Amino acid sequence: MRVLPTGDNDNADGSTAPVPGRKRRRHRILIFLAVFALLAGSGLVAGGYYFDSVPTPADLKLPESTTVYYADGRTPMAKLGTENRTIVPYDQMNDSAKQAIVAAEDRTFWTNKGVDFTGVLRAAWSNITGGQRQGASTITQQYARVAADLRGVTYSRKLREAVIAWKLDDKYSKEEILGFYLNTVPFGRGAYGIEAAAQTYFDKTVRRDAPAAQQLTAAEAMVLCAMVKQPEADPNDPEGSPGYDPRRNAAARQNSIDRWNYIRDGMVKLGYLTSEQAANLAYPDTVKPIDPNAGQANLDRPTGLVVNHVLSELRQTQEFQGKPADYLRNGGFKIVTTIDKRVQDAAEAAADIRRDTAPEAVRGQPKNWQAALVAVEPGTGRVLGYYGGNAGSGADYAGWYYDENGQARGFGQHPPGSSFKVYDLAAAVQDGISVKQHFDSPETKEFPDSGRTTKSPAGPIRNAEHAPCQPDCALWEATVASLNVTYFELTEKLGKAKVIDMATRAGVDSMWATVKGNPQPQRVELRGQSPEEVAGRFSTEVGIGQYGITVQDHANGMATFAAGGKRAESHFVRSVTKGEEKVYEEQLTQSDLGLDEEAINQLDWTLSRVKAAKLDNGWDSAGKTGTWQAGQSTTQNVHTWMVGYTGALAAAVWLGTADGKPLKTKDGSYEVYGSSGPGPIWRQFMEQATAALKLDPDKYRFGTPEFPNDTPSPSAPATPEPTSASPTPSVAPTPSASPTCEPGLCASPSPPGKPKPTPTESSSPSASVSVSPTRTKGPR
Repeated sequence: MRVLPTGDNDNADGSTAPVPGRKRRRHRILIFLAVFALLAGSGLVAGGYYFDSVPTPADLKLPESTTVYYADGRTPMAKLGTENRTIVPYDQMNDSAKQAIVAAEDRTFWTNKGVDFTGVLRAAWSNITGGQRQGASTITQQYARVAADLRGVTYSRKLREAVIAWKLDDKYSKEEILGFYLNTVPFGRGAYGIEAAAQTYFDKTVRRDAPAAQQLTAAEAMVLCAMVKQPEADPNDPEGSPGYDPRRNAAARQNSIDRWNYIRDGMVKLGYLTSEQAANLAYPDTVKPIDPNAGQANLDRPTGLVVNHVLSELRQTQEFQGKPADYLRNGGFKIVTTIDKRVQDAAEAAADIRRDTAPEAVRGQPKNWQAALVAVEPGTGRVLGYYGGNAGSGADYAGWYYDENGQARGFGQHPPGSSFKVYDLAAAVQDGISVKQHFDSPETKEFPDSGRTTKSPAGPIRNAEHAPCQPDCALWEATVASLNVTYFELTEKLGKAKVIDMATRAGVDSMWATVKGNPQPQRVELRGQSPEEVAGRFSTEVGIGQYGITVQDHANGMATFAAGGKRAESHFVRSVTKGEEKVYEEQLTQSDLGLDEEAINQLDWTLSRVKAAKLDNGWDSAGKTGTWQAGQSTTQNVHTWMVGYTGALAAAVWLGTADGKPLKTKDGSYEVYGSSGPGPIWRQFMEQATAALKLDPDKYRFGTPEFPNDTPSPSAPATPEPTSASPTPSVAPTPSASPTCEPGLCASPSPPGKPKPTPTESSSPSASVSVSPTRTKGPR
């Protein structure tokens, strides 16, 4: 059935009742005034009648989907949002949408001149006098607004819109204009045009040559045309003004039903439906659920996890906080991230252990092996590289983020083992404890104040390694040999609060504590809390890495040391723009740890002597390994770490298992340590990334400590060469094949609550100490 004109009438409801003479004369006066306003109100506006170009739907450039870019602002990382459009010629559309849209938006469409002159005059008068802004545009005016990309309901816009609409009505037939409109108007969920809407909401088509069962029905078309009034929720008031998508919430569904009834009544008045047909129509409850991932691209890659962090970070900003869940994805924004593609490529090449590009030591290992790597730029906090898993829809083993529903997601916390000792060491040198100060470092030692005695369930603290200096070792020697006895005593000496405070100020924002009665560790927010209060939730074992932290936080801590003790906030977003408007821009700030130059030099000097941290590319480098055991085993590990930095780049690498089981090589060996697993990943990444960045290593040399009031540094031959000792069992993390969540936060398995027996450190020969030549001091 062809869509017929509704007859010669000027009534708003489309009826054909005659207009009394007085009303007709008044109407003509209003038209005259409106035309006068159009032509005389502004010479520019009047000139627009001749010079405004009105593109057809095929010429239109619709609003862009939100696109996420690498740091260069040119290389796309991912496309977000659900915008789509398929043009269907007017004569190939069935009648359902043609009739419904006229009944919904402009019941005088077939007879008016393209312009609602009364509405234009009313809008002009209202705006001039400061009244409420007016709408009530015809379908032709609405298309003119979309086609010309007019925004804002203002007097000048209303006039220009009317001029273009008048021009449209002169140039094109009513059928052509209605076809333009139906192929262009937004229907929500990123669907532009009736065909995209039919597919998005009903999996139907408006094509008349399709099988009848696949064609959009009148009732379904009425649901879609109801949405044209407000395709999306108001971002400033999503609850009070949710729009007309019936799957958004109960209020929007009721809006849809009310509007559907209004359109049905209009269909009867216009003669498109009989009263009997209208009475037999039922509101369709077959609208598809909202799919926030529809139309998105490249989220199945490792950088899909970066996108999750980007969106999470932006949702916490003032510019985007409180907006609807899909506001960022469908907003047409350009998001420039901090991720440097060169660094990201190096991160994926090294940490994706399924690739042939990964280090030989970790290639081809069992399927449950999983690595994670985060790289942070010292001084800025920019996350330059992030590998937490293979896809944005998968588990994130490097950190955690908030999803669109405000729920925390991630699997990125792991007990850091001895890699956490870097914060003990930093707290010590800040406190004036020289790295050459000697500590009693026997094989085992009791610590009654911390409940670690022979009679306690966990027993005394044991060293997992031997070192030539024992039983009397300098702090630097105990660091490179990773002696637990020394560091447990150091933690007691400093106090838990001081160690945790140093880690917090360096970059560790969260730590996972055990809570009685809860099988999974719970996240404890460290920042903004009293160090003494926080310390009450952890035992002295915090100093030897019992409690989980994220790979991202650990990398940020390393970046702080690399920047000379200047902490910057780790972040993923550099800027957000929309068109020419800058919506958001990163704010780079720093806070000072309070480490003076001598303290930093001693820290660098000590950590540069860890053999696993030595790079073969001429860069000064520093780092620390870490291992945490599986259960009560004395030979099996489940978490291994390598963390460290140069003056230009910091990175943390974790290697463990996705199911919480012990690390076991393809050859059946359980000898996997920080130096032998994540160590090669870290070194390969650091060498490839620094080469890709093309920086001069001489500009990032470590300083030389002076060791005031101390004895001379031990000579190179005295460097301890750790050998395997009998490790003490530690308590097992609870195995888990998939992330389990605290309220709102997925957490990886971690040791439960009471003090645990001492974790082992690497007993591999590759963990031996290397004394590097003293480096000249240079810019940091």
